[in-house]
Parts: sequence; C-alpha cells; structure tokens
Amino acid sequence: MDELFTAYLSRPNVKQPILTQYCDGRRVSCPNWLSQWGSQSLAESGYSAIQILRYYYGESLYINTAEEISGIPYSWPGSDLTVGSTGQKVMQLQEQLNTIAGAYPAIPTITVDGIYGSATQNAVRAFQSVFGLPATGVTDYSTWFKISQIFVGVSGIAELV
Repeated sequence: MDELFTAYLSRPNVKQPILTQYCDGRRVSCPNWLSQWGSQSLAESGYSAIQILRYYYGESLYINTAEEISGIPYSWPGSDLTVGSTGQKVMQLQEQLNTIAGAYPAIPTITVDGIYGSATQNAVRAFQSVFGLPATGVTDYSTWFKISQIFVGVSGIAELV
C-alpha cells in the first residue's frame, strides 16, 4: 500500500495494541468481529466509522490522528500548497525538494524562501512527473507524503530514526 494514513485507534489508559483481524464474512468468518460485509451493512444503515468500530469493539474506542509520523520529518500542513502559499511548510517543502533534486537531476533546485511561486510549482510538477503522480504543480496530500518518503530515502534520515 502506497498511501500513508495518520489515523490510529486507542482506548483510554490502555497502552497495548488493539487486535485487528481481516474477516471478509464470506471466505473467512470471525463471529462478533469486524468484517467487510458486516461493516458495509452498518454503513448503509447510517453508522459512522467510529460507530461501526464501537459496535464491534466497545464504546471506549477512539480514532486519533497523529500530528507527526515516525520516519516522516514534517507533518502534512492540513491543506494543499499552491502558488501564493507561504510559510514554514513551504520552506520545508522547498528544502526537501532540493535534497531530492541532488539525486534526481530532472527536478530543478529552487530558492528556499518560504514562498510557493512558479519555481516551486515547476519543481513540484517535475517531481510529480518523475514519480508517476498527476503533474499539477500543487502539493496535495499524496504529493506531500511522496516527497517526504523520497526525502527520507535520499537523505538517509531513516537510519537516524
């Protein structure tokens, strides 16, 4: 799976993994456990994701969102970065792109100034093209985490974590 998710489950005052198991309900049956078709019928009845989880695992279950993910140096800014965006997240993006450009010369280096201008847009577009993403020049969620993933690989930061 190429996607990176920041959501995780927890119970108050419990520091242990929550057992999860795949049960499709057709080939593999796990009575009273979360299953693909059981959760589908609950969703069609109007249950939310947390309501479905609590149906199977109890009311003390919560969905949390990690602000920062281990191995990923910078967390998602919360919205797309595009021409006109400014600030620390843009600067972090520019620094990562420049590091990646050292290993992938098709990606141009850019000035690290925290301003998402046409040069940053072009570098993002080149990155997206090299790594098989839609070449929009917009740093959306998928692009942000792909840049982070490649940055970790080329910078050697993974060995430090």
